[in-house]
Amino acid sequence: MLLASKLVTAPAPERPYLGMGCTSPYPRHEAIRRWVWLLVEKTLFRWSPRPCHAWRAWLLRCFGAQISDPGEIVVFPTVSVHFPWKLALAPRSMLGPHVRVYNLASVRLGYGANVSQFTHLCSGSHDYTKWSLPSTFGPITIGDNVWIAADCFVGPGVAIGELSVVGARSVVVSSLPARKICVGHPCRPIKDRPDPL
Repeated sequence: MLLASKLVTAPAPERPYLGMGCTSPYPRHEAIRRWVWLLVEKTLFRWSPRPCHAWRAWLLRCFGAQISDPGEIVVFPTVSVHFPWKLALAPRSMLGPHVRVYNLASVRLGYGANVSQFTHLCSGSHDYTKWSLPSTFGPITIGDNVWIAADCFVGPGVAIGELSVVGARSVVVSSLPARKICVGHPCRPIKDRPDPL
């Protein structure tokens, strides 16, 4: 009788749920570094006057961004960068207003690359085949003189070839060739891009 009552009152195993057993992929020192950067980004970076692009590029470089000359970079004060130490900006590249750089893996902009307002560069995702949804990562490489127009999404593992144009509100989930006009959801090349005059 006692054995039967114990069997009846034993709790049922918990049903699986998304995020079950999820843990942070980042060591403690990186989390602390991220919090320090967040404090700087929300104050010194965000409150700086709009023309002070070199100042913001310098702050990013202080936190490990690969920037050879802060005076040759355009970074607007409303830009959000998750991990500066995983960002590389070549000379004459630009991150426009309200661009979000969610760089869980590296994000690299080539010479003269131009990322327009409200674009989201996202180099991380999750493995949906596991209940714990572990993080997955894929670097983003934006080639020389690429123009990403307003409000685009660029996903993990994407490389965009030099001189390509990505049309406004495109969703880029796979790599794009060089010298093409690309549009859509998902984004795809539709025609060649001539050399600018």
